[in-house]
Amino acid sequence: MIGITVGDPAGIGPELIRYAVRKLSRKIPLCLIGKTDGIRPGKPSLQGARQARRTLEESVRLLRVGEICAVVNGPVSKEWLGKVGFRFPGQTEFYAKAFGVKPDDVTMMMIGPRLRVALASTHLSLRQAVLGLRSKQIVRAGKHLGDTLKKLGVHRPRIAVCGLNPHAGENGKFGNEEKKVVEPAIRELKRKTRYRVFGPESPDAVFRRAWRGEFDGVVALYHDQGLIPAKLLDFDETVNVTAGLPVVRCSPDHGTAFALAGKGKARPDSFLAAVHLARRLVNQR
Repeated sequence: MIGITVGDPAGIGPELIRYAVRKLSRKIPLCLIGKTDGIRPGKPSLQGARQARRTLEESVRLLRVGEICAVVNGPVSKEWLGKVGFRFPGQTEFYAKAFGVKPDDVTMMMIGPRLRVALASTHLSLRQAVLGLRSKQIVRAGKHLGDTLKKLGVHRPRIAVCGLNPHAGENGKFGNEEKKVVEPAIRELKRKTRYRVFGPESPDAVFRRAWRGEFDGVVALYHDQGLIPAKLLDFDETVNVTAGLPVVRCSPDHGTAFALAGKGKARPDSFLAAVHLARRLVNQR
């Protein structure tokens, strides 16, 4: 049984879920979590945000008691959740806290048909992400990416690790983070796993090389370094996966899209892909 949270009921989540149920419920057991009563599409509100928060909390309860074996989250508004006391940067961090996992021990990944990306850091300002970058974050992201790729049928994953600076630092000309942080992480990843790890690779070229088949996945060092190419190539089919949890958690890669809600224009592809991937990962556990 896969649980599906409605997300913000004023967003496109409810209509995507209705489509998913019609499309998939005969093949995949689905459990809908949350209500949309009294909420107008496209009109975010405190009431809707409270419902979205309660829905997330209910999904944790169902996961803990075993009534569902995975959860796929409808999109939420971080802004509106913050107005009702939700003190997490995103759903990734919420589930980590709920299951007693340190935020630094989970990895946000974007899994698409053309590109697979793991993030060393997630919802931080660029300044915080750069100044706080540590080798252990890269090692964790690389290991989680490799483990997930193996579950998806890649026998010995080829993982590229991005550099932080232009051209991966040009041997120190544009910064020394590659030598101090990234290279030690790559050496440790190679020691701890049997994965083929490459880098530091120039960030402006590595994603195209992965798209062309040279690598099976890429470790990006901060949020937008990885998500811009992932969404450029695979926006309609990319799935957000949280690795490092004791449960399977996935979501589509898009937001609430309040402007599209209720107009029948939202594409369901990413949501359907998230349900299929959640089922596949459950079967590999």
